[in-house]
Amino acid sequence: MKGKHILFASAITAATFGCTSKTTEGDTATTAVEASDSMKQKLDMYTTVRLTSDLSHLSENERKMIPLLIEAGDIMNGLFWYEAYGKRDSLMTALNDDQLKRFVQINYGPWDRLNNNEPFVPGVGPKPDAANFYPADMTKEEFEQANLKDKTSQYTFLRRDANGKLITVPYHVQFKDQVKRVSDLLKQAAALAEEPGLKKYLNLRAEAVLTDNYQPSDLAWMDMKNNKIDVVIGPIETYEDKLFGYKAAHEAYVLVKDMEWSQRLAKYAAFLPELQRGLPVPAKFKTETPGTDSDLNAYDVVYYAGDSNAGSKTIAINLPNDEEVQLKKGTRRLQLKNAMRAKFDKIMEPIADELIVEDQQKHVTFDAFFANTMFHEVAHGLGIKNTVNNKGTVREALKEHASALEEGKADILGLYMITQLQEKGELEGDLKDYYTTFLAGIFRSVRFGAASAHGKANMVRFNFFKENGAFERDEQTGKYRVNYEKMREAMNKLSEKILTLQGEGDYAGVGNLLNNQGQVSPQLQADLDRLSKANIPVDIVFEQGVDVLGLK
Repeated sequence: MKGKHILFASAITAATFGCTSKTTEGDTATTAVEASDSMKQKLDMYTTVRLTSDLSHLSENERKMIPLLIEAGDIMNGLFWYEAYGKRDSLMTALNDDQLKRFVQINYGPWDRLNNNEPFVPGVGPKPDAANFYPADMTKEEFEQANLKDKTSQYTFLRRDANGKLITVPYHVQFKDQVKRVSDLLKQAAALAEEPGLKKYLNLRAEAVLTDNYQPSDLAWMDMKNNKIDVVIGPIETYEDKLFGYKAAHEAYVLVKDMEWSQRLAKYAAFLPELQRGLPVPAKFKTETPGTDSDLNAYDVVYYAGDSNAGSKTIAINLPNDEEVQLKKGTRRLQLKNAMRAKFDKIMEPIADELIVEDQQKHVTFDAFFANTMFHEVAHGLGIKNTVNNKGTVREALKEHASALEEGKADILGLYMITQLQEKGELEGDLKDYYTTFLAGIFRSVRFGAASAHGKANMVRFNFFKENGAFERDEQTGKYRVNYEKMREAMNKLSEKILTLQGEGDYAGVGNLLNNQGQVSPQLQADLDRLSKANIPVDIVFEQGVDVLGLK
């Protein structure tokens, strides 16, 4: 990988502006203007949001913890750069255009994450499925044949020794100096923590980054309930590994809990076992009992870093990913209320005005958007974690397809949960609000591109809904109308299909579904292009950090 980065680095600056020995001054000036306009359009896909929160209810010690956690989080940026690309410094040094540098920083590399990872720096080839987790010249077959016991670990890199043979390098070895600093910062924050559960979690997480043994800290994280401050930090999601979906990438969120909203949400986790039993799928696919120690909480997020900050921004989290912890303790669903609100106001409402028929636009509401997002996270706890035919966990059996199908499952079962709870009288609001907002949400998410697990999952659902009549498109206005009865039927049908594919660990079947249904049709692309022409941003970037929060 080293040679590749150095090879094109020296040529990037000239290539960016189309400067070759054969161009005239006029041609060069025109090309430079076009390149500048093109990059401005790319940057305009994002709108800037200040990440703030009311910190007045925090104690002095809690306020002192936040800068320490932000500093630890910032280290995740460098670790994720290494995982996603490799040589950040040589790339950034070779660029002399500020707009281009900014876009590279947003994407943590030279590939446009909202445009199917298309390269936007001249001289850069396609984004490797292996990212920087595996050697660039390693084949899948070579990996499968390698006799390395920790090769599928979420926390090892595959590298070559002096003889060219595959070896594994644990994250905590590769990042020895960085994780030592993170550990020290987490321990300093733990010393300030007044809530016992938070203190225990921070100390265990400080140990985890030094050993790559995250389960004890995950269990402690699930046990803590009364903390006002939280941090999610470490190698967590496996989306960046598109070769196998094994390797976790580093990220961080620093969070301030909204205690009042969290209290309102707490009751829903108790319904998980009952909802699991009612899933529209044969009994063998719902024999697992989801943990009821799960909880739902609302937060203001005050810092994003690494994987969570690359391209499209997460507005809700469902963790831990460890299946053993999930079965023992359940999961925690974190709703990032301030980031969610920003996306609704700046993106969702304008999309609804453009693509939803006028008489249904009133059904696109923030409360429905919040609930759809929240129950997406809750629904990760439903269904099946282990295959019914001894193929191991669903994640192991489905490999690089696992993330996209799991996101699709969570979306569709989230809507299923809303339908069930609303009819039980446990959830307020009109089902039309949830269903219409759900369709508007698909338009928002498919703009992230099919390279994103969430984008591909949304595309599958859009095409499935279309085939099953869940909506119609008005040819004259180019706007969409939800057919509420047929959407419900399609919801149940797709739920059964996804849960069956997961339960059977049907790798080939999932591949076919994603390839056949995960495509953007020319008609839909034309409609999405209208959103860009209307200057509706695709996603958000942040002004964030200690200064934005008014902390020193």
